[in-house]
Amino acid sequence: MKFGCPRPLISVVVAVYNGALTLQQCIDSVASQILCDVELIVIDGGSADGTVDLLIANAAKLGYWISEPDKGIYNAWNKALRHARGEWICFLGADDNFWSSDALARMAVVLKTLPKETQIAYGQVMLLGLDDAPLYLIGAPYRLRPGQHVDVMLLPPHPGLMHRRAVFQERGGFDESFRIAGDSELLLRELLRSPACFIPNVIVAGMRQGGISNKPSNTFESLQELRRIQRKHGTRWPGVVFMLAWLRAALAVLVCRALQVRTQPTSDTRPCNL
Repeated sequence: MKFGCPRPLISVVVAVYNGALTLQQCIDSVASQILCDVELIVIDGGSADGTVDLLIANAAKLGYWISEPDKGIYNAWNKALRHARGEWICFLGADDNFWSSDALARMAVVLKTLPKETQIAYGQVMLLGLDDAPLYLIGAPYRLRPGQHVDVMLLPPHPGLMHRRAVFQERGGFDESFRIAGDSELLLRELLRSPACFIPNVIVAGMRQGGISNKPSNTFESLQELRRIQRKHGTRWPGVVFMLAWLRAALAVLVCRALQVRTQPTSDTRPCNL
């Protein structure tokens, strides 16, 4: 939190484990925000790669931080919620960053005007490729109507998405039985009851490929968790978008295996476990 603001409007939560290569950029992207009333909370899972040294060096930029073993990202986020003081809470990956220095200020203009019944607000996220080259934007208006088919594949992007703190008071914390899709499950709990506010023309964050939810090796596990969310919230059949995602993942495995068969095996050959 900057300039002695008595209470932050936004709490930014970052969970990290052995993220020394990218965490500094993430911290700097928060510290550079022109919005005054922001605090940064970092929960480290007991890193051994220099992350803790980096946190010590950046202590003045952090509202709270701790380094200790945890049970995964959703356990870390639940820990952070006990220390977050902001009216709005957002979660940023340790390898992600706010897109511009005025990203939160532009969000705040709208957040301060929203009625209390609106508890989720979000802008767009830029997906980044090799060398952090921008690939494409994700994020569009989303409204789930009563009785509508629940398609978790179309939920708003989570990095930088704003949750009013009442979401956690009323719906509870993250379900730690999930390893990858717990953010989608919590988001759906709220969206089934109250619509989200899409804030257009604001790129909130840049998201690198390779996070836990978009690593190719986690594709099927992620889809299985998303299907579990659908069933939990009353969707009997997976839906067209979900099945297409499953087929794309299966096709990627087949292509990878075919390429391996055509190449000379070496000790470095890795299985196609997409």
